Amino acid sequence: MRIDYNIKDKIDFYIVIPVILLICIGLISIFSSTYNNSLAQNNFEKQLYFVIVSFFIFLIIHFLPTNTFKILSVPSYIFGLLLLLLVLVIGKKVSGAKSWIALGTFGFQPSEFAKIATILALSNFLSRNNNNIDSFKDIIFALGIGLIPVALILLEPDMGTSIVFMFFIFILLFWKGLSILWLVVVISPGVIALSAIFGITTFIISLVVLLGILFLLNRDLFFNGSVFALNLAAGFFADYIYHMLSPHQQARINSFIDPSSDPLGTGYNSIQAMVAVGSGGIFGKGFMSGNQTQLQYIPEQWTDFIFCAISEEFGFIGSISVVILFLILLGRILKNASNSRDEFLSLTQIGIFSVLFIHFLINVGMVIGLIPIIGIPLPFVSYGGSSLVVNVIMIAIVSNIYRTRKNYI
Repeated sequence: MRIDYNIKDKIDFYIVIPVILLICIGLISIFSSTYNNSLAQNNFEKQLYFVIVSFFIFLIIHFLPTNTFKILSVPSYIFGLLLLLLVLVIGKKVSGAKSWIALGTFGFQPSEFAKIATILALSNFLSRNNNNIDSFKDIIFALGIGLIPVALILLEPDMGTSIVFMFFIFILLFWKGLSILWLVVVISPGVIALSAIFGITTFIISLVVLLGILFLLNRDLFFNGSVFALNLAAGFFADYIYHMLSPHQQARINSFIDPSSDPLGTGYNSIQAMVAVGSGGIFGKGFMSGNQTQLQYIPEQWTDFIFCAISEEFGFIGSISVVILFLILLGRILKNASNSRDEFLSLTQIGIFSVLFIHFLINVGMVIGLIPIIGIPLPFVSYGGSSLVVNVIMIAIVSNIYRTRKNYI
């Protein structure tokens, strides 16, 4: 009885069990989606190898002294920036982005490691005192820590990963105590620029909504006018920003706006993904019995579109099970972050929560046609060694913090 108590006290099963189940679901789906593909038949074995490696990495990180993460935050951030610079020089181009460093038969994405490094560095900076971060100097410095790796990732170019970075940067600032007004000021130019890509009507509506929010939060006409002018300029430069994207990224945005405009080209994956999800019904077609999956209608379905295989072969029951597992996992991380008395550890956990949440939201959203296809894998489920290892490292950090939580009360 004593042993059971210690295990429950040191291991958060609401974190560990969902991750184990998601990894197992991923292995099953990768096996099914690659079985009839001669070029990808070894992917299941590779993923299994990384699952085993990740298990030992988890154990090592779980038992580290918790203050190790703060000590390593700055060195790991510098190392992450060096890797992002290195990939621009010697990186291998995959799907239009020079984001991989080849390691024999395996590949490594420096941007994956940079996620953890940036979360730790930004959490370290934001937790250096207990004050809110409403001073302009602190906001700029914090944004600098986050946006330097974003700039390097955009040079690859990898828009999907850049969006993930932007998301967790803003969430960390909000968690630290950045006022809603300043959060609107920081986020709104990007939102307005994006809305301009969808047409003049969307652009005007977004500006009107922004103006209403500004006057609701603040009555200073000069301040509101300055912010509005900044956003107006961001909208006018949206076309320039759009043309900075690589051709395949532009095509993905266009196909999201109207997938039927090019059903055999840029809209093909989106249409086939929705067909796969819809054809699964309640219980699915059965393991290795999905037409879209086994006949390879969706290219490289074992990566970004793995949720299609789950939905088609295991139906609504299978897909909703994956969603529930993610909700349990994310809800638990959020709860642990809220309960943490140490600000650095709380910020670190909320950063990890943000990364996993945005990956989950975008991946499922793009599969069912609600979000543009931007190449975001489903954590723990999609094929990818570096992605799996980094996700397990993040979970190990959360698990480590849970293990020593009573030391920081």
